[in-house]
Formats: sequence, structure tokens, C-alpha cells
Amino acid sequence: MTVLTFPVLEFHERMTKTKQRMAAEGIDVLLVTDPANMNYLSGYDAWSFYVHQLLIVMIDEDQPYWIGRGLDANAARHTSWLDEDHTFPYADHYVQSTIRHPMDFVVDFLKERKWDQKIIGMEFDTYYFTAKSYIQLTKGLPDAKFKDGTNLVNWIRIVKSDQEIAYMKKAAKISKKAMEAAFEILNEGVRESDVVAAISHAQISGTEEFGGDYPSIVPLVPKGEKTSACHLTWTDDVFHAGEPVIIELSGCYKRYHAPLARTAVVDAPDEEIQRLSEVVTEGVNSALDVVKPGVTCEEVELAWRQSIERNGIKKESRIGYSMGLNYPPDWGEHTASLRPGDRTVLEPNMTFHMIPTIDLGHAGMEISESLRVTETGVELFNNFPQELFVKPNIRLA
Repeated sequence: MTVLTFPVLEFHERMTKTKQRMAAEGIDVLLVTDPANMNYLSGYDAWSFYVHQLLIVMIDEDQPYWIGRGLDANAARHTSWLDEDHTFPYADHYVQSTIRHPMDFVVDFLKERKWDQKIIGMEFDTYYFTAKSYIQLTKGLPDAKFKDGTNLVNWIRIVKSDQEIAYMKKAAKISKKAMEAAFEILNEGVRESDVVAAISHAQISGTEEFGGDYPSIVPLVPKGEKTSACHLTWTDDVFHAGEPVIIELSGCYKRYHAPLARTAVVDAPDEEIQRLSEVVTEGVNSALDVVKPGVTCEEVELAWRQSIERNGIKKESRIGYSMGLNYPPDWGEHTASLRPGDRTVLEPNMTFHMIPTIDLGHAGMEISESLRVTETGVELFNNFPQELFVKPNIRLA
């Protein structure tokens, strides 16, 4: 039984937009290897991205072709809207072989359909398209012309449908529950791993109305001086009184995310951490105040930068990025960024994770918001206090 996450009509609309963009780029055939883009165009959803898989989009066909490992063909039948004529599994002897490669199967597939002299777009800069894949395709298709199709589908994904927004709002409810679970267990003497276990339980159990999915990024919990290294995961070290911890996480529903980051401290923060939290909160809200259709990404970042510089702090890296549907290792969409020079114009139903980390070298601070651009301004996905969380110290016996 096939259970689709979106109506077939919505998939057709996505395909139409993809083919229009292909036509504008002069691409006849698009090889889609990013699992998020595969999901977006077909509905396909399985933990199978550790082997080679892809969709082939033809500019003059309504449905894409799914190609993947034979063991995963039934997953395509269960989760995608594609018919049997557009589902093509390859034999298991292609998997992790030293004498053949799954892209050899793709080469034969394209040659059989006389598509081997077309202009073929490929997602060159994705996590799942390997150098070996490129070598096998170019070697096997000497008469084809190859073009870079990286992010072609991603830019279509940047404006969400109402159903996608609904899924992200559910993800946000899970994010809130997971952060509350972290704060509840956080205490002096508690291990980092136990806090993350509480977060993970909340992420997967979800709410009484709906369960959660696995997120694209595991919980991040750097503490103490390691808060200056925001992408550290967890250890079995324990928390100490007065020691800040950054907690970054996301709920996930139907592969859609609504990330949330907060900084917490057990007992009482020192004066520097408290002040830093106030600077970040002021800067975040200064940036949120300018978000609306017609504003550019760089204008949003400028509002943040001007705010923190008034407080004597400078930050060089971007403060946010478009996000939503994705698979490990990243919930970002790899399109628009909130940073100088990005002149992407905001439109209704674009969604971003605004996460302006400040790093002082010996300490860091994160207070983030996931947001939707509305018709007139901005809507936050997460209804969570925007402040440094201070946990009263209940010393363990």
C-alpha cells in the first residue's frame, strides 16, 4: 500500500517547475542524487542513501525514473507516486563491487532510451554523488554533454507549499518538546549523554497526536569552553554548576525540520555569559524585525550586524540559511544564506533557520529561531522563551 506525504497533484507541480528550470538551463536529462530532492520530486523515503540511487528527470516526461538497489525497490513502491514503468532496480552485484558500478547500470539505461547524446545535468556538489560516479558516467557516455545541475531542484524547494509549512509546524512542536526534555534533566552531575538520550526520546516519540522522525543532525551539546566549537556532539562528561551549554536540535516530521538552539547554564551564569545572551537576543530580534517579502537576505544580516556592533562585538560568518526538507547530514537547503552579498529576495513561505552564533574563543552563545516569511512579515515556528535558560542547581546525592 502506497501512503503519500503529498497529493499527486503537488508532485506534478514540482515536476513542472523542475522541467521549466531545466529548459532555462538547457538541460534535457537531470540526474537527481540528493535524497531530499529525490523525496521532493517522487516521495521516495528510505534509509538507502548509503548505496547509489537517483531519479532521472526527462524534460518531456511527466514522471521521473527511480533507479536504486533491488532491495529498495519495494520502498519506492510504498512511498513514491511513480508507476511500475518508472521504477528500475539494479541487481545486488552492483553494490560495493570492484568490477562494476551502479552508474554503469545508469549508462545502459540511458543508452537503451537513446538519451546518451543529450545534455545531461548532474548534481555535482552533493554529499551522495561521488567522484567514481562521475567517472563512470562520463566514461560510459562519451557523446553526452554534461552540465552542472547542482541546487537546481533546491531552489524550487525554497518556497514551501501550505502542506510543507504544516509539516514544519509539527516538527516545531517536537523541537519544543525536545528542548523542554533537555532542560528538565539538565543538572550538575548529569552526563551529557543522558541529556541527549532525553532529547532523542522526545524527538522520536513526538507528541500524543503524532510521532517524530529521525532528524538530519544529531543533538549538539558543547559545554564550557567548548561552546566556542558549536558543532560538537556529546560525551559522557558531566555538567558543572556555572558551566554554559549550547543545545541545538530539531524535531522532524515527514523529513521536515524546525531547528531550535538555546544556551543554558546550571545554577548561575557569570556576568560575561549573561551579557552575551542579551546581546544575541537583541541582535536576533533586530534581524527578525526587518524580515518581510521584498527584503534581501543581506539586509536581514545587516540588521543583526549593526545591532551587535553597537555592543562591541563583530561576527564574520553567516547568521542563517534556508531549511526544511532534508536527510543526514544536514537540514539546510544549500540555497539562500543570511549573509553579506546574498541578494536573494525574500518571498512568502520561504523558511530559514536564523542561528547567529557568537564565539569569543573561550565561550560561545546560540539563541536561534526557525522562521517563515509571511505575506507581511515573519512567523516563528518555535514558541520557546528567547533567553538564556538558567537551571536551578539540585545537587545529586
